[in-house]
Amino acid sequence: MPLTPPSRVAVFLDRDGTLNIERGYLRQVSDVALIPEAAAAIRRLNDAGVLAILTTNQSGVARGFYDEAHVKALNERVNKLLADQAGARLDAMYYSPYLPTGKVPEYTRESECRKPATGMILEACKAFPEIDLTQSFVVGDKASDIEFAHNAGCKGILVKTGYGERVLEGKYQFLSQQAAQPWRICAHIGEAVDAILTEVFSMNT
Repeated sequence: MPLTPPSRVAVFLDRDGTLNIERGYLRQVSDVALIPEAAAAIRRLNDAGVLAILTTNQSGVARGFYDEAHVKALNERVNKLLADQAGARLDAMYYSPYLPTGKVPEYTRESECRKPATGMILEACKAFPEIDLTQSFVVGDKASDIEFAHNAGCKGILVKTGYGERVLEGKYQFLSQQAAQPWRICAHIGEAVDAILTEVFSMNT
């Protein structure tokens, strides 16, 4: 049975390397391709009444590689592929175009909406005030996603797709040994959603 307000679970999803195949800075919308398990996984969240919310750092804007309209087009492409492949949808999409070491002055700064800061999650909570962060999840392929989850009071899942394997090998970013450890480590988004739904329905029985 789907979950209903006033308490609702959300899954905050990274994009590159988590939903779509990691290919660096995507300069062509046509280069977006979903990870094979992604569409069916998001459909399972939709069917369970769990919010699927995109939260993605997109520093390519601050670096001068493309503009915000391009980021929005990439996000919409992901959403369209989810719909085409499994009738799935993202309930909301948030992105951060900022980077402290960027090249475009307008976007070169610290920002509370850049992960691991929690601004994107706080924006989602304004749009969906029924979200219970203590029962919600973050799924991503970077250590910063796990820190993002910790900072917001959510459970963090590290997927091995994208940069995930390199994070686990200590070759890209570093997982905090003190606080920001993953709640689960999963092979891909499909396995992560299975773990989430098992946990969600155990909490609601």
